[in-house]
Amino acid sequence: MLKILAINAGSSTLKFKLIDMDTKTKLAKGMVDRMGMPGSTFSMTYGDQPKYKQDIKIESHDAAAKFILDKLKEFKVIGADDEIKGIGHRVVSGGNIFTDSTLVDQHVLDQIRSLGDYAPLHNPAEADGIAAFMKLLPGVPEVAVFDTTFHRTMPPVNYLYSIPYEYYEKYGVRKYGAHGTSYRYLSKRAGEILNKPLKDLKIIAMHLGSGASMCAIEDGKSLDTSMGFTPLAGITMATRSGDIDASLVAFLKKKLNVSTDEIVDMLNHKSGILGISGLSPDMRDLEKTRFTRDRSQLAIDIFTNRIVKYFGSYAAIMHGVTTLVFAGGIGEGDPVMRKRICDQLDYFGVKIDAKQNDEEGIERIISTPDSKVTVMVIPTNEEIVIAEDVVKLIKK
Repeated sequence: MLKILAINAGSSTLKFKLIDMDTKTKLAKGMVDRMGMPGSTFSMTYGDQPKYKQDIKIESHDAAAKFILDKLKEFKVIGADDEIKGIGHRVVSGGNIFTDSTLVDQHVLDQIRSLGDYAPLHNPAEADGIAAFMKLLPGVPEVAVFDTTFHRTMPPVNYLYSIPYEYYEKYGVRKYGAHGTSYRYLSKRAGEILNKPLKDLKIIAMHLGSGASMCAIEDGKSLDTSMGFTPLAGITMATRSGDIDASLVAFLKKKLNVSTDEIVDMLNHKSGILGISGLSPDMRDLEKTRFTRDRSQLAIDIFTNRIVKYFGSYAAIMHGVTTLVFAGGIGEGDPVMRKRICDQLDYFGVKIDAKQNDEEGIERIISTPDSKVTVMVIPTNEEIVIAEDVVKLIKK
């Protein structure tokens, strides 16, 4: 049994999935949540057992990684640490250094840390997660799988900013995108479900969750994506602003008498639907209050509006759309939002089936037979993509 551990480390979470890559089956899945915060928890599902959850106090990635390995052994998912043959880590930004997944040594880990400015909310925490498992399992290969890899196919016309070209040459200033591991899975799976070669599909995929982005995928390759130099750009998100006029940073810095870092922190953590609504970063809270709070409805409308605008621009650069894919927590789990978006795309001939749209938790086509665009819901599976890259690299 070829057991591969896929890890997604955040600043306050450490998510994992253990996969038997001989059969492509999930052996266990779970997370440490609210790490270093009050009320931290560990949860895990494995085999046919009900979900296990435990209140714990875990302060660091080192402690979280050790706890996960201990629980995998306690519940006999693994007999010993050496049953894990490889560990794959999701890393958001490979910047201008990494063009593909790579085995990790100390030099590579240092390079991932050096790219912190490219994904300040992600790369530092992901580096901490990698370091934790390197300490605990020094003989097990560690592999970094970069979100930015999938977007390396974007042409310069889509990834360059209209600023002096020398900044791209000297500092690597360009659009890198994110969620690439998800988009790699979604595009491949869409082709499999439709039984069509990717060269025949023009896909607009929407990864809509706390972090939200969109991607134009042609011939199975990223043509353009909404996130930019960092994951702050693009459509409105839970706490991130998405696209703004860059001059606002200078304006607000002067008005508020704060540093640039404080403005960037505000744009990352206090903006988006949280900033507009003044209530919550969770779309479910806004849906519950949209009839009683004008700003809840306004936040919903802005979230939808930005998605519709990007859809139109991507349809234009691809000269049409054959397939729309919803994924992510909102994309997979919010039928009201899917309908709201699709209703505003009716001018493209998008029509959805109400019954199929209201189903939960399964990949499916939700458009009607006469819809000019095939609309799909595909629960993303970044972990299997990560595990496949681990296997490919450790078998070289």
